[in-house]
Amino acid sequence: MTSPRPAGPLLAVKHTAPPVRPGSVERSGLVRSLRDAVTRLTLVAAPAGWGKTSLLGLWAADPGPDVVVAWVSLDEGDDDPVRFWRYALTALHEAGAIGPAALDAVVAPGTEPIDLALPILLNELAASSSRHVLVLDDYHVLTDARIHESLEYLVGYLPPALRIVVAGRADPPLPLARLRARGELTELRADDLRFTLAEAAELVGSVSGRAPDDGDAAAAWRRTEGWAAGLHLVGLALRGGGGAGDRHVLDYLASEVLPSLDRASRDLLVATAPLERLSGALCDAALGTTGSALVLDGLDRADLFVTPMDAAREWYRCHPLLRDALLRESRDERAAHDVLARAAAWYAGQDRLDDAVHHHLLAGDPATAARLLRDRADWFLDRGMATTFLLLGERLPEDVVTPQLAFALAYAARPGSGDGRVAHWLDLAERGTGPDEAVFGWHDARAAVLTMRAVSLPESQADVAVELAERAVALEDAANAGPSPAARAALGSAYARSGRFTTAAPMLLDSWRQRDTAGWTVGLSVQIGGLLGLVLLALDRGDDVDRLLRQTVPLADTVERDWGAAASPVVAALRVVQGRWSYLRGDVREARDLLDRATVNADADGRHLTVVAALVFLADAELGVGHDAAARAALARAREFVEDNAPVTPVAAEWLERAEQRIGRVSIRAATRPGGLVEPLTDRELSILRVMPGSGSQREIAAALHLSINTVKAYTKSLYRKLGVGARADAVSAARHLGLI
Repeated sequence: MTSPRPAGPLLAVKHTAPPVRPGSVERSGLVRSLRDAVTRLTLVAAPAGWGKTSLLGLWAADPGPDVVVAWVSLDEGDDDPVRFWRYALTALHEAGAIGPAALDAVVAPGTEPIDLALPILLNELAASSSRHVLVLDDYHVLTDARIHESLEYLVGYLPPALRIVVAGRADPPLPLARLRARGELTELRADDLRFTLAEAAELVGSVSGRAPDDGDAAAAWRRTEGWAAGLHLVGLALRGGGGAGDRHVLDYLASEVLPSLDRASRDLLVATAPLERLSGALCDAALGTTGSALVLDGLDRADLFVTPMDAAREWYRCHPLLRDALLRESRDERAAHDVLARAAAWYAGQDRLDDAVHHHLLAGDPATAARLLRDRADWFLDRGMATTFLLLGERLPEDVVTPQLAFALAYAARPGSGDGRVAHWLDLAERGTGPDEAVFGWHDARAAVLTMRAVSLPESQADVAVELAERAVALEDAANAGPSPAARAALGSAYARSGRFTTAAPMLLDSWRQRDTAGWTVGLSVQIGGLLGLVLLALDRGDDVDRLLRQTVPLADTVERDWGAAASPVVAALRVVQGRWSYLRGDVREARDLLDRATVNADADGRHLTVVAALVFLADAELGVGHDAAARAALARAREFVEDNAPVTPVAAEWLERAEQRIGRVSIRAATRPGGLVEPLTDRELSILRVMPGSGSQREIAAALHLSINTVKAYTKSLYRKLGVGARADAVSAARHLGLI
């Protein structure tokens, strides 16, 4: 079910600031503005070709005393929260801004970056005295609302140790007006980036190799209106013997300058126009030739059409305007297809399967793209690239999507997350499945689909999940290939969620004992072991709990050691069981410490049984050490969780009811009396606070505010901390006392 997501092959050039070209125009005024900026967010927004990246590269080479820049060059493939934050956190880590903890946490199974990684990042930055800037270049290519929400969250709580620079062709969907009104936004736009006449003359002279006369410089400046890309192309035209007043510069370049190049340079530029990035090795493979690195180096040294993307000058990009012109003029679709297909094969050989699939799709070969996605689904899922996997899958026509691929796409859509795409892909898988077809190790593909449907249901629909899982087990058993541990584990989990612990226990025990022969990962063993432990506790089978913990706790220790913060949701249930067992054995203080930490794990896990059990057991332990108020606060948190996630698993609600009867529900509110305001509330916190007096759940609040449920939960935690409360009713009471609502 889960395994650690290894740090996959991130493209190093993407978190490297581009080198400054010799002879670049200094633009000292704009560089000074960037150095002097002290706001949380700096926005550099202008259409293509206005020199945004070049300006930021100039500044990044000398950002000011004791300032270190972390850089991320974004592209469409980064439109995935996990992938985006992996690049951002890797850049910050390599710049020395943070340790590895947040980077480990960003790939925690079943969590969003805002759940674990960003709080860890903020805590590390708050404790830092260094000064760093995170540059997010080409941010306009990102469309996933979860990325924008998480970046807004980070900006809202950003400590002085970090500033953020966002560069793109359009305003990002961030609260710019609010930041502007608070003086927390620095802006550079096209009018600011426009070259002056003197700068234009310097740029044209640098590119053309000779100082233009005043007439040419003025003509170029007027025609381009200070547009950097236009001035650069004018310089190339002048270098080729044309003039600033010639016909359209791009037409001139295509008809005069390109033909004047040596054949190797011209052929490379024309043939590689379909490729978004260029390197010597990639071009050699795509063109079936050798020596491309020397050709690219020559073009770079001559300042002709290519721009280096890294200091080592391994990767380049063609001038976007020229590339667009070449693509528009291209008539040889077969040649373009072959270049893209060979590029796809090269990327696959470099273990960059996302780029390989992307290039197969660009080449018009969805069948090969589908086969690669089907055969290497684990490559994407193990690297936290589920969204990338889904986006690529959605670009495929349905007739090339096999049941096995559809099943993998359903898994990537996170069953149980509420993502409607799960049902879509399962429907597609089911249409093509039969009794003789196997999917990912299942004996019967129909059983795999039924099991996925079962685990996709809300926890409150446990009885329906049981029915589906029972049908799946029957199909697997009918295949005469022996019991299926995966199907039985799913059925045992469904029984447990429905409160049928007596039936669940043997099913979970049987599947758990087969973990080694079934090829379970250590993470899956810990997860199933944790759920089994909760079931055994509920049945008062202490000896079995003790044996289970002796076998499973070392596995959980290994997972936490190897995975870091990413282990949190995986070990959650087991740590709850471990803490409760310490309490039942009479070691109340150890139990209190274990369960206090386990509630953090349980929050990351989010399953009803795990969260409620952690808080109810913590309440007992707090009471056992004489912390009555803390016990009631734990129950208040549990009650709020149950109300916000209604309808919850019935057995979780029953556990809470019994605990409230033991400890006293009437006095829960006294556990979290509202105090003063620790620090000012952000606008997002205020917007959430203002709807709290109503009856809407957190999910309904999220929908009303057009935010994800995880984002609302993150803001709510911070809101409670600032108000000094632990539950929603107390937050409302405190807010009214302070005049906030």
